[in-house]
Amino acid sequence: MTITKGVRQLVAEADAAIETVTAAEAAQRQRRGAVIVDLRDIRERAREGFISGSFHAPRGMIEFWVDPDSPYFKDIFGSGREFIFHCASGWRSALATKAVQDMGLRPVSHIGGGFSAWKKEDAPTMKTEDGREPR
Repeated sequence: MTITKGVRQLVAEADAAIETVTAAEAAQRQRRGAVIVDLRDIRERAREGFISGSFHAPRGMIEFWVDPDSPYFKDIFGSGREFIFHCASGWRSALATKAVQDMGLRPVSHIGGGFSAWKKEDAPTMKTEDGREPR
């Protein structure tokens, strides 16, 4: 079997169609009320930490959580707030941002370089053993 389009091409096409923000821009927007959505696996969050106040939505469920007609819909996605997606390096978040944008979710963007870029900016992160936001 030969694939006709590789993941790099899919990510490049997504990047061309969506808004990409820097980690610094994402932090500013979060302070103004934007929701940062962490698409990484719970094990990545536990190992690497996460952005304080971010909403965890596993990449495999995002389309289901965004769709109000889905039994998995999450109310936060019907809030009318701005959403900024991120993953570890920006590939999964580019694809997810394109998918939810195609579904009609607005405004939506993603952090170029993902959580790695966030950490390079020395922006604040949190860490718990299970990767969940502390209560």
